[in-house]
Amino acid sequence: DFEAYPGWNPFITSIEGDQRVGGRLKARLSPPGGKGMTFKPTVQVFEEGTELTWLGRLVMPGIFDGRHTLRVEPREGGSRFIQRERFTGILAGLMMRFIGEDTEKGFHLMNGALKERAEAG
Repeated sequence: DFEAYPGWNPFITSIEGDQRVGGRLKARLSPPGGKGMTFKPTVQVFEEGTELTWLGRLVMPGIFDGRHTLRVEPREGGSRFIQRERFTGILAGLMMRFIGEDTEKGFHLMNGALKERAEAG
């Protein structure tokens, strides 16, 4: 539900584009304490209501790649949300020194906001 992101998501403040595998998205990240950025990842996995995985790259493959997964799994009495990010590439270590802490904080804020939204119905 990309259209609703600006209303509840404090980290990924906007996202739009083609959700099909191979499609391109345009996402705006607003990390707490950090500088906001817009990037255009490619959809790797899309299963309606279950999983969205995208791959974002800096310039070309192998420089700084981020593979992000958002997954919902059913469980007794509700569901479980799993969010993963894996950064790779020759600049991954260096880039994480600059953006790692703010990115992690952003993911935690997003997870908390999603929990509140889900529990509110």
